Amino acid sequence: MRTLGIDPGTRVMGYGIVDAVGNSLKHVDNGGIFTDSADPLNKRLKVIYDEICGIIQQYRPDVISIEDVFYHKNIKSALKLGHSRGVAILAGTNAGLDIFEYTPTAIKSAVVGYGRAEKGQVQQMIKVLLKLPEVPQADAADALAAAICHINTAGTTNRRKMNEMR
Repeated sequence: MRTLGIDPGTRVMGYGIVDAVGNSLKHVDNGGIFTDSADPLNKRLKVIYDEICGIIQQYRPDVISIEDVFYHKNIKSALKLGHSRGVAILAGTNAGLDIFEYTPTAIKSAVVGYGRAEKGQVQQMIKVLLKLPEVPQADAADALAAAICHINTAGTTNRRKMNEMR
């Protein structure tokens, strides 16, 4: 299963692609979609949409795992985050992909084992789990963590279903 993980944002949207090969994880690619904060929001959202569509076309993921909205003290930031999530979800939906949403706490728990882990801890664990030569950029690490969270969750769900069928 190939999973595209997404860490939403309007300034930087992280993405990470991870393959599940048996019980192993294989890093495929990661990076960030950068927009110019001086541009109007609609233009930034189009950049994000077009880039996500290109990533989907290039890497052909089976599913998308995206970080869910979390509470922001600044409501305007939360709304912009929701817009960026929306265009990423639309890109995946238009490509016929299933979309899975996970809270930041669930993602951190799945990767680090602690839902309130710091960004640096997530980055270090991603480096170890995916055997990367260096620590990934923070937004890309969060996206890779979202992908790993889904792979782990899907594997647990599938094993549970198989046990129930026995």
